[in-house]
Amino acid sequence: MPQRYPMSKPAQVTHTYVGAFVEELARSGLRHVCIAPGSRSTPLALMLAAHPGIRIWMHLDERSASFFALGMARASGEPVALVCTSGTAAANFFPAVVEARSSGVPLVVLTADRPPELRDVGAPQTIDQSHLYGSYSKWFVEVAISDGSAELLRYIRTLACRSVATAVAAPRGPVHLNFPFREPLVPQSATMPDGMSVADALAWNGRPRGEPWVAVADANRMASSATIERIAIALASAARPLIVCGPQFDEMLPAALGKLAAVLRAPLLADPLSQARWGPHDRTTICDRYDSILRDESVAIELVPDVILRLGAVPTSKTLLQFMQSCDGATQILVDANGWPDPALVATDVVQVDPSPFCAALLVRLLGSELGGEPGWMDRWRRIDTAATDTLESYLSSLDEPFEGAALAQVASRVPSGATLYMSSSMPVRDLDAFAHGDARVVTVLANRGANGIDGVISSALGAAATTSHDGPLVLVIGDIAFYHDMNGLLAAKLHALDATIVVLNNDGGGIFSFLPQATQAADFEKLFGTPHGLTFESVAALYGARYQLAKTTQALGVAVSECIGGTGLAIIEMRTDRTRNVALHRNAWSAVADALSEHGNPAQRAR
Repeated sequence: MPQRYPMSKPAQVTHTYVGAFVEELARSGLRHVCIAPGSRSTPLALMLAAHPGIRIWMHLDERSASFFALGMARASGEPVALVCTSGTAAANFFPAVVEARSSGVPLVVLTADRPPELRDVGAPQTIDQSHLYGSYSKWFVEVAISDGSAELLRYIRTLACRSVATAVAAPRGPVHLNFPFREPLVPQSATMPDGMSVADALAWNGRPRGEPWVAVADANRMASSATIERIAIALASAARPLIVCGPQFDEMLPAALGKLAAVLRAPLLADPLSQARWGPHDRTTICDRYDSILRDESVAIELVPDVILRLGAVPTSKTLLQFMQSCDGATQILVDANGWPDPALVATDVVQVDPSPFCAALLVRLLGSELGGEPGWMDRWRRIDTAATDTLESYLSSLDEPFEGAALAQVASRVPSGATLYMSSSMPVRDLDAFAHGDARVVTVLANRGANGIDGVISSALGAAATTSHDGPLVLVIGDIAFYHDMNGLLAAKLHALDATIVVLNNDGGGIFSFLPQATQAADFEKLFGTPHGLTFESVAALYGARYQLAKTTQALGVAVSECIGGTGLAIIEMRTDRTRNVALHRNAWSAVADALSEHGNPAQRAR
């Protein structure tokens, strides 16, 4: 039987138990926690706030808190904890938990709950929180209620270490611990009881020298030598190798991938979220105009590869995804440690390993090898990419009206090295992909593209700003519907004195639907899909104490971005566009590229 030691008050048992848990979170490397206020979560909130190694970030809205934590964890690569009270407060974490699981972001979700005797008896603010997030939580634990024994101190210390380790282990994601608390909820400190054994005293005090109760090592997922050999042979013998890097967060991958692509003389199609479009790595094979290029069927036919090496998540560009789907007979090698990102169902090989060491090992194997590349293959891609770049830049500079594609090109060109761009899902990230040209600046580009939702984008971006401010400014580009959806999140900038610039592209509704068949085929399109709201956002900026500018032209937007990122606090820049005109300008851009390639002779054919 576990030995129980007398403590005068239940509040002292809670203090010792929750304190041990919090201590082990910190010792396991957790440094940040986002807390939404509530009564039942009092023990967790007070003990976390008292720990010197943990910084708390208070939020009044649980959904904002959860996405703020998501943004922090995504930008830092470190686990972040979430705390809320019982009931529907915990349900408001659900969208962020879904995104965290879908995109591999480590969160430790701590929900407070009523004890078992108060469930299903009409107690207020009580719902069934067991497995609340279903399969979107990597691991769920209904935390035991302490009985004052050293055995449960060992349990709670182990649980803390294991929860952090599980969140950061590949594939990364959220874990959920549900804490039932009995009253009294305010913990009271206690001294270690007399007569404890050496082992029990260790459970009370924790391990010496600040070591975690359990040190957990997570090994990299490495490919076997046989797998490296097999893939190396396929790439070396390819006549037309192509590398596609989709969204991913490993800052080490671009350097290894750039060198590998250069050795293979393989075009590297770098998604804006790949961390490879911008940066000082080897850029000799990078092509980033594929979204416009591959819309031209005759050009796409000339650029069909025989081997595709794909790394990261599903590419942002639907055009690129459809192109890979159309490459009949091509060997398609998918490398990803976190899942199976192949919605087109075209992969012939799936290698579930960490991409960076995999690429490094391939590079070593291929150096000095005889390669079977088709003469002119890389030059063909480079010439057509250059032609598309020249055409798009000329087209954008010729416009004297607001255009969302030009807006993304302007924003991307204005941020300094070290900056972070946070992109809203829907049109902003697609326009960044299509219109923003990469270069050697160090620019981190993030987005909530796991589940591709528009909820919580402001909060996510401000969470990222909280952890990246020492590197450079953060700029969020967001549409009006997504901005409206998370206006509560703006309070975080004021509460925590964060520096960020938000560009709102306001087309008075759901702009992306205007590109879909619904725009011409659905009855009541404006009512059901366009959803005009008539809102402008200057008063919102005033409400949250943000600086505000209205940019009437794309060039004015660029100037405003340059001005705002040099200031402190929150700045909101609004540019208003017309949805119908925006669609026409996009289509004009694609036509301009197609016309230029046709007028001057297809560069893909001329390079042969």
